[in-house]
Amino acid sequence: MSSPSSKAQEAREAVASRLRELRLDAGITGRELAVRCGWSESKSSRIEHAKTPPSDADIRAWCTACGASGQADDLIAANRQADSMYVQWKQLQRTGLRRLQESGIPLYEQTRQFHVYCSNVMPGFFQTPGYATALLTSIAEFRGTPDDVSGAVEARMDRSHVIREGDHRFAVLVEESVLRYRIGSAEVMAAQLGHLLSVMALPSISLGIIPFTAPRQAWPLETFTIFDRQRIHVETLSAAIKETRPSDVAMYLKAFGNLKEVAVYAAHARTLITSAIDALG
Repeated sequence: MSSPSSKAQEAREAVASRLRELRLDAGITGRELAVRCGWSESKSSRIEHAKTPPSDADIRAWCTACGASGQADDLIAANRQADSMYVQWKQLQRTGLRRLQESGIPLYEQTRQFHVYCSNVMPGFFQTPGYATALLTSIAEFRGTPDDVSGAVEARMDRSHVIREGDHRFAVLVEESVLRYRIGSAEVMAAQLGHLLSVMALPSISLGIIPFTAPRQAWPLETFTIFDRQRIHVETLSAAIKETRPSDVAMYLKAFGNLKEVAVYAAHARTLITSAIDALG
């Protein structure tokens, strides 16, 4: 599976390639295109080689110059989709973490079926206040965002009401390593793991743990969430990726299915969680 950032770049390159095809079909050079559009030849080259993302106006001017005005709307839509696939965390978090947490509440409330895979930290809606505080504090310090961790934790807890209220279903897969990663103190981790034992008993939740020793059909992937089999959010160190193309959704659902096959549930999952608690000393 391609990385989310490379998928976003591929989408940008597809738009650039289509613009180049329009120019070639029109039988004009990059210089002539630039003259018709009223910009420099270097700008045409940067757009055509996916070095500079075009604006809506740039795409309309390009299509008009190539006698293909009718294709502008589709290309603009494709270009906007490419841009939305890769959103810098710095941009998302420029006003602090609380607003970012709050912005996701409507989507969480609207979604009926969640497919969640976590390879690095506990799922957000399973986190305790102590765990969330330790995690969000480290994120704020690393990224240098405004210090509103307490408000962000409160918003994250508010968002978590979806696991207990409304018509929502959660299929959740967590790597065993997540149970062992020390986020916060031993006391914080013990409380978090105890909370995990509690929430996995909820009728809306199916929790699978992928053991260290499981024979892998799929390698550990980036943490991702699939909303109603229509939208994917993928989290990387540098960016939040959003994808809606059916082929991408199908790929992540396939990966989820492969991971699900090697997960353990119920009593076996509880054994792994209690073992992680015992290891805290």
